[in-house]
Amino acid sequence: MKRLPARTEAEAGSSWPAIAIGAFVAFGGLLFGYDTGTISGILAMDYWREQFSTGYRDAKGHLDVSPTDTSAVVSILSAGTFFGALASPMLGDNIGRRWGLIVSCWVFNFGVVLQTAAGQLPLFLAGRFFAGLGVGLISALVPLYQSETAPKWIRGAIVGAYQFAITIGLLLAAVLDNATHERKDSGSYRIPIALQFAWSLILIIGVLILPETPRYLIKKGKMDQAAVSLGKLRRLPKDHPAVVTELSDVKECHDYEMGIGKASYLDLFRGKMLKRQLTGMGIQALQQLTGINFIFYYGTQYFLNSGISNPFTITMITSCINVVSTIPGLYAIDAWGRRPLLLWGAVGMCLSQFLIGILGTTTTGQDAEGNILVFNLPAQKASIAFVCIYIFFFASTWGPLAWVVTGEIFPLKTRARGLSVTTATNWLFNWAIAYATPYLVNYGPGKYANLQSRIFFIWFGACFLCITFVYFFVYETKGLSLEEVDEMYNQTSPRVVAWRSKEWAPSARRGAPGSPAGSKGEKSTLSSEGGVSEESMVAPAAAAATATPVQDTPPEQGQRQVPLQRSIPSPVPVPVLGPGQTITRAMLKPGRAGRTVFIEEESDQEERG
Repeated sequence: MKRLPARTEAEAGSSWPAIAIGAFVAFGGLLFGYDTGTISGILAMDYWREQFSTGYRDAKGHLDVSPTDTSAVVSILSAGTFFGALASPMLGDNIGRRWGLIVSCWVFNFGVVLQTAAGQLPLFLAGRFFAGLGVGLISALVPLYQSETAPKWIRGAIVGAYQFAITIGLLLAAVLDNATHERKDSGSYRIPIALQFAWSLILIIGVLILPETPRYLIKKGKMDQAAVSLGKLRRLPKDHPAVVTELSDVKECHDYEMGIGKASYLDLFRGKMLKRQLTGMGIQALQQLTGINFIFYYGTQYFLNSGISNPFTITMITSCINVVSTIPGLYAIDAWGRRPLLLWGAVGMCLSQFLIGILGTTTTGQDAEGNILVFNLPAQKASIAFVCIYIFFFASTWGPLAWVVTGEIFPLKTRARGLSVTTATNWLFNWAIAYATPYLVNYGPGKYANLQSRIFFIWFGACFLCITFVYFFVYETKGLSLEEVDEMYNQTSPRVVAWRSKEWAPSARRGAPGSPAGSKGEKSTLSSEGGVSEESMVAPAAAAATATPVQDTPPEQGQRQVPLQRSIPSPVPVPVLGPGQTITRAMLKPGRAGRTVFIEEESDQEERG
């Protein structure tokens, strides 16, 4: 009798096409990063501040953009991204992940047109809003596309590449702003803004030739097209057993979920889905509360206020550190896991922000007109060094991992909606910080808090919250398929907790030698929230003591063959053989998914025969 291979067929083929595709789609992050970095430099350009002034004059009597208008210019993009992220399921679930990205890019292009043509503030604000709407759509659809196509062993790095693209966008923006900020015409701001067309067109052209995600095609009932798409991603024929098996596993989960009913936004906040949704929203909110966008939105102006003679140069340096620091983080995501990186990243950011706040507060002051006075220039330069250290910790941990974690924790039925809400949370806090920062930092009577460097104590407190949040709420998902992540969240006996999630193993691996899970009587229960619907009993300890997995070599005398167990959407336990029994084919027919699962075993008597 033919034995089951120890290596699963799902590992067949090549992963490189999926890796290359996921890495290219990450290019969408460049649009967001470039726009963020561009506006930081534009706010400090003399020509733009005079051109778009509504009559406000600074302490020296020069025309300038008021703090209120500055707040509106920065925050309105985040308002657009908030609504774009919430609207992303309308595109992603109806016209597909691929075409949704293309439409989103054209929404972004419309915003770029308005900003480039603007000569006064109202049209510029309108352009910022539509550009933000496009960025919000892209920011939800890119991690969705990546997580549904990337191989599980490198999924973290692929989704994290979206953050890497954001850092590259920030660096390119800093370089362009530095090159044009001394111009005394509209080219000072129009050149860096108009260049965004190039980044958008590159993404559009590339996505046109990419395949749709197999999971979306299964969601739409297009199994043949899903097989073709998965075959391209794995470099296998569409009828290859590995392709058929993988598609079958995804379809089983989806069919069970749909058998329960369609998902609504309210379902995201019910039952077991609530834990996932709050985890995703919490990690995205805290990513913003670490203060990273204060550096990249207002960094140029902040460094200028801090007595730095060339703030544009400092911005280029911090952007370079942001890019370089992301690279080791992409490796560590799948090598070390999600939880360790998030924990130690939060610790590093917490200490850095605290030291920046102390140095900035004790070495600077203000005169009667609000001008910054630097009492100790070496100490102020040291605070800039700690800003760079903070950026290192953020870029290598929380920057990419917030997108990775939220892209992994939702089941197929609710994935688009769940990601849209978590991404919208990111943009909501992004907007709040962008809007409030001028009032918190700037000098002025009445409504201005004039915190200056003391604002870093706020970011320090938020980073401290990050440590606690990760320990209690973030599960380790390294090395698990999206369906296995779903199974982990749905398991109720024994209950999986975040700080022990690294020890958890899916039912397909339980009972295998060295498996951390698989103790006597473990089982995962059916979930009404949608997920892997299975209840797979592992062999009792007495039987397991004399059992070995099916191998390609004959078993030694006295050993009994036990099949490789797989997750199946069935409440029927996997049968356990008694001594001397032989089962050649056990047919389990779960009524919901309609799949027949074959389990083959050979007794030691048959083997010797």
